[in-house]
Amino acid sequence: MTNLRIGHGYDVHRLTERRRLVLGGVEIPWDCGLLGHSDADVLTHAVMDALCGAAKLGDIGKLFPDSDPRYAGISSLELLRQVAALLQERGWAVVNIDATLIAQAPKVGPYRPEMEANLSAALGTDADRVNVKATTEEHLGFTGDSSGMAAHAVALLKRLP
Repeated sequence: MTNLRIGHGYDVHRLTERRRLVLGGVEIPWDCGLLGHSDADVLTHAVMDALCGAAKLGDIGKLFPDSDPRYAGISSLELLRQVAALLQERGWAVVNIDATLIAQAPKVGPYRPEMEANLSAALGTDADRVNVKATTEEHLGFTGDSSGMAAHAVALLKRLP
């Protein structure tokens, strides 16, 4: 049996007015937020999908379908805690996570330490195992014209003894 597994996650959400912007569990003051069934935290969704892929749990659409009213407006950190519980039940622990937010604006640098702390706390792991980066796409595409945001994440898991 393999003792290490890697997974990749990707998520995207449209920006819209009259929604709060939540990234990595941090509410960021901005004139738009992300559209989605839950809190639409694109960064946390990418992290969850990376973890699900590494542990062969499917994806967040399978685990938390947007057709289920229980997940309407739910905090994505709560969903991440549920993914962490599934990982533990199946004998997996997080080695590390590397996530990248792709957005033209707002600048999220000041919020990154809190995002990393939120993600690692929801996973029950050390903060030094979670890295969050951000980049723009130089005004190209849907992220560059500020009609949406995207995130990628890579997760490495190890089998618990």
